[in-house]
Amino acid sequence: MEERDVTQILSAADDSVSLINGVNDGSWDTRLMEQSEINDMVQRNVDHLEIILAYEEVVADSSDKSSYNSAISTGKSYISSNS
Repeated sequence: MEERDVTQILSAADDSVSLINGVNDGSWDTRLMEQSEINDMVQRNVDHLEIILAYEEVVADSSDKSSYNSAISTGKSYISSNS
C-alpha cells in the first residue's frame, strides 16, 4: 500500500475545519438549507476529520492536530444544540 502524504491529508482536512467552524459561528451561509441538512453536512465533515485523524500516517505524524480535534468537538456540540 502506498503511503499517504500527511501534509496533503491535513491540508484537505482544513476545509472541514473551516466549514464546521463557519457554520458554528454563523459565517457560513446556510440560509437556503433546512436545519437537518446543515446538521448532516456538519456530521459528514466531523466524520471526515475523525477518519483522517485515524490514518496510521497521521497518527504517527507529530503535527499539531488540535484544530482538527477542536472542530470535531465543535461540530458535535453544534449538532447536539441544533437537533
